[in-house]
Amino acid sequence: MIEHTNACINGVWVAASSGATFAVENPATGQTIAQVADLSATDALSAVDAAYTAQSGWAKRTAKERAAVLRRWHQLILSEQEALAQLITLEMGKPLAESRGEVNYGASFVEWFAEEAKRIYGQTIAAHQPTQRLLVTKQPVGVVVAITPWNFPLAMITRKVSPALAAGCSVVIKPSEETPLTALKLAHLAIEAGFPAGVLNVVTGLDAPAIGEALIADSRVRKVTFTGSTAVGKRLYAQSAATVKKLSLELGGNAPFIVMDDADIDAAVEGAMLCKFRNAGQTCVCANRIFVQAGIYADFVSRFSARVAALQVGDGAHAGVEIGPLINRDGLAKVEAHLADAVAQGARVEVGGTRHSAGALFFTPTVVSGVTPQMRMAQEETFGPVAPIYCFNTESEVLALANATPYGLAAYCYTRNLGRAFRMYEGLEYGIVGMNTGIISTEVAPFGGVKESGLGREGGPHGIDEFLEVKYGCFDLGLDPEECR
Repeated sequence: MIEHTNACINGVWVAASSGATFAVENPATGQTIAQVADLSATDALSAVDAAYTAQSGWAKRTAKERAAVLRRWHQLILSEQEALAQLITLEMGKPLAESRGEVNYGASFVEWFAEEAKRIYGQTIAAHQPTQRLLVTKQPVGVVVAITPWNFPLAMITRKVSPALAAGCSVVIKPSEETPLTALKLAHLAIEAGFPAGVLNVVTGLDAPAIGEALIADSRVRKVTFTGSTAVGKRLYAQSAATVKKLSLELGGNAPFIVMDDADIDAAVEGAMLCKFRNAGQTCVCANRIFVQAGIYADFVSRFSARVAALQVGDGAHAGVEIGPLINRDGLAKVEAHLADAVAQGARVEVGGTRHSAGALFFTPTVVSGVTPQMRMAQEETFGPVAPIYCFNTESEVLALANATPYGLAAYCYTRNLGRAFRMYEGLEYGIVGMNTGIISTEVAPFGGVKESGLGREGGPHGIDEFLEVKYGCFDLGLDPEECR
């Protein structure tokens, strides 16, 4: 299953110049599963050398040629679905069923942007002078650095690099040090698919801040795409200013999940389960604040708590498991701190509330009622299997509560009133709104946030534009203006 533990640079598997490695652990068991090359910031710059050298040749290939390589990569990813799923579960802990879903989801971006490669259109503009012709074309931005998180170690790579590759850019991927093995497996399949040496590179290393700073400081890197915390995103934003790079940032969220009193309660409970507890609550679009209208509050809490209590916790590699471990001790500590703060301020634990006996990084799926906006879990992303439920009375009240955050990635609302649905959709200050659904991610639609949740969009027809520059050409035909009339 684990074929490579060295970085992939210029089509070659490269160890750190110092020979250093770092351990990758299975969060479910605490066991070391591999020792991976621990590159320095200086080592990482060799990936920029390779990408820069490969860039022009890859950009000169026709869109159809680039699309063909992407399609082969897509097919190889699907052919290795089970091996990739097991690797994802091994290094980050999510249940195998979710890992298999991630492989399919991640592969869908490769397929989508293989098709979009041939749809990068320019335009002609009616000229302002009779002797001139005006053209607009789109060209690849250049070398792209993609910095990806641990919670979706495959899909967050393909969602970023597929449009870049389709547009004609070369890429340097810096995966999370928690989950580098999936990235290396993807690079192996990319080489097999036929990407030229240097077009797709993977840099592994523990010192993510130093590596990121070195990559971003290089003027040959023209685009940075990052998924992660808002704090780190702001730092990358500032660093990118020195060379005025194009930037895509998919940052933190604080998603409201709103259930109106006219909603289908069973459907809302099911949506909340899917939205909140996927990946043990470790997703940027999962419900961080569940708002339920007063008329159905008690009923919803009762039904939802019963469903949560039945969730099966354990090693994601085992059959029937629905909730795996948290990624590390910091993640566990944050969950416990948020819960302790809420209880100290009067919240009530309906279900769970303790660590789970499955292992050191497991936490029992938890429902907390009586949560108020003053509590930490209302202000910060918990990123764990804890569902806080708030009670509200009016539509205007819940809109104000939902928008009272610097974040604006995803929001959800359940109602059977069409007018209310449109009012909520338009009133929620979020880049993505799920109306009567708890699952909103798809390769065919733009994914991204507003406010401090980020910049740019990934997926859909908008996704490839993030990796293109618009060029305007003004052609003078050298004619006498009178001859043109």
